[in-house]
Amino acid sequence: MRASRFFISTLKEAPSDAEIISHKLMLRAGMIKRLGSGIYNYMPMGLRVIRKVEAIVREEMNRAGAVELLMPLVQPAELWQETGRWDKMGPEMMRVKDRHGRDYAIQPTSEEVVTDLVRTEIKSYRQLPVNFYHIQTKFRDERRPRFGLMRGREFTMKDAYSFDRNVEGMQQSYRIMYDAYVRIFNRFGLQFRAVAADNGAIGGSGSHEFHVIADTGEDALVYCPSSDYAANIEAADALPLISMRAPAAQPLVKTPTPEKSKCEDVAALLGLPLTRTVKSIVLAVEKNEGKEIWLLLLRGDHELNEVKAGKVPGLGEYRFASESEIFEWFGTKPGYLGPINTKKPVKIVADRTVANMSDFVCGANEEDFHYTGANWVRDMPEPVVADIRNVVEGDASPDGKGTLAIQRGIEVGHVFQLGDRYSRDMKATYLDEGGKPQLMQMGCYGIGITRILGAAIEQNFDDKGIIWPASIAPFEVVLCPMGYDRNEAVKAEADKLYDGLVANGVDVILDDRGERPGAMFADWELIGVPHRIVIGDRGLKEGALEYQGRRETSPTPVPISQIGEFIRAKLAG
Repeated sequence: MRASRFFISTLKEAPSDAEIISHKLMLRAGMIKRLGSGIYNYMPMGLRVIRKVEAIVREEMNRAGAVELLMPLVQPAELWQETGRWDKMGPEMMRVKDRHGRDYAIQPTSEEVVTDLVRTEIKSYRQLPVNFYHIQTKFRDERRPRFGLMRGREFTMKDAYSFDRNVEGMQQSYRIMYDAYVRIFNRFGLQFRAVAADNGAIGGSGSHEFHVIADTGEDALVYCPSSDYAANIEAADALPLISMRAPAAQPLVKTPTPEKSKCEDVAALLGLPLTRTVKSIVLAVEKNEGKEIWLLLLRGDHELNEVKAGKVPGLGEYRFASESEIFEWFGTKPGYLGPINTKKPVKIVADRTVANMSDFVCGANEEDFHYTGANWVRDMPEPVVADIRNVVEGDASPDGKGTLAIQRGIEVGHVFQLGDRYSRDMKATYLDEGGKPQLMQMGCYGIGITRILGAAIEQNFDDKGIIWPASIAPFEVVLCPMGYDRNEAVKAEADKLYDGLVANGVDVILDDRGERPGAMFADWELIGVPHRIVIGDRGLKEGALEYQGRRETSPTPVPISQIGEFIRAKLAG
């Protein structure tokens, strides 16, 4: 490719609404252009990166035995109604009507469509297992689109769906896809971590997320440096920090705590460590027979894990209680709530650590008062015990092999064991060896194709611009001739080198625009091409060209006769 025949539209400054570094750099490098809220044009430079990401994904999916097809962007509502997700998906799923008034979804995902396809086409156990995948546009009507391609409304995704005869087969297909994802992210050249995760709205029995490690990541990843344990903080098991409950040693005392509604302030007032306090969180659940109020108890230095809370039996459809509801059930405003002498009966859930605490401090259900010396059984009944908190650094690893650390990550892939979550609702069955119908066991596997671009940049940039891994860079090599339009010797050598690299399959661009060196170098450093070769008159007289890797701070002279072999070695490395 010659730059004069390509489209390069770099900017010195990012638009004011660009937020994170990847958003700023992609706009400045001319890779994307905003069309509307969360919707972007993929410009030629950015599209080249997308196509390289897609190529790697396709190669590894095909290698793993998946079969590519293409499912529609617009999907009939009837399929989503079969699984109950037409109502459950909420406003993130864009719904439209055709001219006849029939309902359709602009697909956010394709579980229903692929299950419908398979229940029509697959009849016998002899046709299983099968794994279909496609790379397709998705649309999710985010409440607040932000961060460019990281949290846009329209995006490109690879999703795959496996169908097996039994759970063992599904687990084998899951492992094949997991291994394929590891190969994919290794080929991308990104530092990543696979972590156990919550299945969320997709459903199923188990899943792993693939995260690109980056300080700007939205997700907290929990791992044990001395073992293989890793999980998203939403799914990380929080062990009790107190092994067993000690006997009560203090009397229950109603203690004045004027204007002290936070655990930190109460602990400071009483001269106690924060770990002696218990905080209260009130949730509400709407039932046909009326409203249920739940009180969740956490140690004062811990935070509620909302995903875990939703898995407590009876709390699947919870919401946070309003202030009026809190006053009705507890008789006081938030900040002074506790499990002793509530105004109306509530269901009490204690985190594992709180359940083993003795002589703790909690709200007295009266403004400006807390109880000290609170103890289970003596002062209040035993609670329901559940893991409802976020782990913190230094907690014991659930596998017993060390302590936990936390780092930030950007989710770019997710693999799920769905089981019969969709096949049961949609009656996707096959006939087994005995001629009896059996439900297919499913898995699903997604990669955010366009999100990879933002994640890769968040991990690989400097003050000059993007630093692409060579495997997904828009071009592998850029040739920068000094005075291409003015110096015949430079032009001749640049053309010769360009033709030779192209003939050897190198993805190279020749900057033949006649730009000044400073402007030319700034463009390609911003765009992030991994390898640069400078052809200048002085170097030609000395029989050498200048090579500089994007991460390197100074150039290396390379004899003209060796430059082809030199570049091939760099690309192979």
